[in-house]
Amino acid sequence: MKHIIHNIFYFLRSMKVQVLSILILVGLVPLFLLFYIMTDTYENRLISQKIDELQSYGTVISNQVLASGYFLNQDVPEVDKEAEQVAEVYQGRILLVDQDLKVLKDTYGLEDGKTMISQEVIQCMRGTKLRNINELGDYIQITLSIRETMAFQSAGVIIMTFSTKGLKQVAADVRQRVFVMMVVITMTILLISVLYAQFLTRPLKTVTDSIQDISRGDMDVQLDMKGFSEIRSISDSFNHMIAVIQNQENSRQEFVSNVSHELKTPLASIKVLSDSLLSQRGMPEDLYQEFLVDITEEIERMTKIINDLLSMVKMDRNTAIMNVENVSINDLLEQLLKRLRPIAASRNIELIYESYRPVMADVDEVKLTSAINNLVENAIKYNYDEGWVRITLNADHKFFYITVQDSGVGIPEDVQDNVFERFYRVDKARSRDTGGTGLGLAIARSAVLLHRGSIKLHSKEKEGTTFTVRIPLNYIP
Repeated sequence: MKHIIHNIFYFLRSMKVQVLSILILVGLVPLFLLFYIMTDTYENRLISQKIDELQSYGTVISNQVLASGYFLNQDVPEVDKEAEQVAEVYQGRILLVDQDLKVLKDTYGLEDGKTMISQEVIQCMRGTKLRNINELGDYIQITLSIRETMAFQSAGVIIMTFSTKGLKQVAADVRQRVFVMMVVITMTILLISVLYAQFLTRPLKTVTDSIQDISRGDMDVQLDMKGFSEIRSISDSFNHMIAVIQNQENSRQEFVSNVSHELKTPLASIKVLSDSLLSQRGMPEDLYQEFLVDITEEIERMTKIINDLLSMVKMDRNTAIMNVENVSINDLLEQLLKRLRPIAASRNIELIYESYRPVMADVDEVKLTSAINNLVENAIKYNYDEGWVRITLNADHKFFYITVQDSGVGIPEDVQDNVFERFYRVDKARSRDTGGTGLGLAIARSAVLLHRGSIKLHSKEKEGTTFTVRIPLNYIP
C-alpha cells in the first residue's frame, strides 16, 4: 500500500504531469466559464429583448385604450384587434382590467367579465408600481399600469403573458452547438497540452539518460539540445561538466601513472642492489656498506615521494581543512629561513630576507610554511653555487606579498605554464640528482589557492626565477 501511495505521489510530482495540469487548467477552466456565461447571457438577453418588445406593444395598447375611452365604452374594435394581434404574434395572452378590477378583454376569452384580484394588479392600480414582471415557469407575465401622464391613479391594468419555451429552445440549440464546439476545442487543447508537456520534458529525459550513461562509465557523452535559451544553457553546462570530469579523470589516470613511475624507479634500484648483494658471496665489507647506503638513499627518496603525495592529498581544495589563526608572517619567514640557511650555506648561497613592515594575517601556518618552504628550497636547489636567494615581505591594506627571487638556472618560457603540474620537471635528470619529486610547486600552488591567494611566476633561462605570492590579510572561507 505504501509503495502504491509513493508511486502516486511520485507521479503527481512529475514535471510533465504538473505542466500538463497547469496548461489544462489555464486553457479549459476559462473556456468553460466563458461557455457558461455566454449561453446563460444569451438566453437572458433573448428573454429581456422579448420583454422590452412586449412592453412597447403594451404601451401602444395602453395609449389606444386611453385615447379611445375603452374603459367607458368597451365597443372599440381597434383596441381588441390590436390586443389580439399582439397576443397571436407573441403566442401569448393579453387581459385588459378596468378600475374596478373587472376583466374587459381576454384574448383567450376565458376571463371576460370576471374580477381579477392579484398583488401585481393591485400594486399597479394603486400606483405603487407602474410595472410588474414575473416569471411563471415557462411563461413571463407583464403587468402594466394604464394611466394618463399627469394622473395619480390608474385607469386600468394590462396583463400580458407569453411563453418562453421557444426562446429557451433557441438558447438550448445555441448551447448545444457551442458545447460541440467546446468539446472540439477541449480535445485540441488537451492534445496540444500533452504534446507541449512532452516537448518541455524531453530535454530533461535526454539529460537523465546521459547521466545514466555516465554512471555506467561512458564518458563520451555530449548534449546538443536546441530550443529555449534555458535548455541551451543546461546543455552547455552539462557539456562543460563532462569536460571537467574527463579532465579530472585524465588527471587522475596521469597522477596514478606518475606515482607508479616515481615509485617504480627507486623500487627497481633497491631490487637491483638487493639482488647484487644476494648473488655475490664473500663481498668486501666496504662494497656491502656502499650498496646499503644506496639502498637507504632510494628508501629516503621513496619516503619523500610518499610524504609529498600525502601533502598533496591534504592540500586538495575539496577535502582540505584550514586551521586559520592570526599569525605574524615576519616570524613565520624568519623561522623558515633559519632552518634552510644550513642547506644554502653548504653551497655558499646567500639567503637575503627583506621585510618592509610588520604583517599580521589570518593563515594556516602549516600549509603556508609548506608552500614558502618549497619555493625557497627550489630556489636553493636550482641555483648556481655562490648564488643568492632574496625573500621579501610587503603588504597593503588588503593583501600581503611574499617574493622569492633567485639567481639560478631559470625556467624556459615555453614550459612555464606547466611547472605547477604534479610530477612535472623542467629537467628530469637534474631533478632526480637534486632529489626533487616534481610535487613541490604543485603543493605550493594548492596551499596558496586554499588561502584564496594567487601565485605568479617570472623567469628567464640562466637569469633566475621570481615567484610572487599574494594572500589576503583576512581569510575568507
